[in-house]
Amino acid sequence: QVQLVESGGGLVQAGGSLRLSCAASGRTFSFSKYAMVWFRQAPGKERDFVAAISWSGGGTRYADSVKGRFTISRDNAKNTVYLQMNSLKPEDTAVYYCAARPTVVASKVDYWGQGTQVTVSS
Repeated sequence: QVQLVESGGGLVQAGGSLRLSCAASGRTFSFSKYAMVWFRQAPGKERDFVAAISWSGGGTRYADSVKGRFTISRDNAKNTVYLQMNSLKPEDTAVYYCAARPTVVASKVDYWGQGTQVTVSS
């Protein structure tokens, strides 16, 4: 059974920073073979792509709305992916989910986490 567990969410003022973590586990799950992705879903809206990182960490992609403010990284030795969020805005308020998929650009997601709430106050 594969588990993706997000942490690090919370309440922060606009302009502040948060660092999300997503720890992966599972006897049959080879973390280093998956691209890892962060999505977010605001109330009443669809789940949107935020950032993705290749299995090696050598390739990344970002949504235009977070470029220059968010940084995705991973530590394959710790089976963990991170999302450093700086210069946060109220419109970044959402539940943030991590996910595992075959490649950075693949449309199919194989595994989802349960989500962590990020709230940015103005």
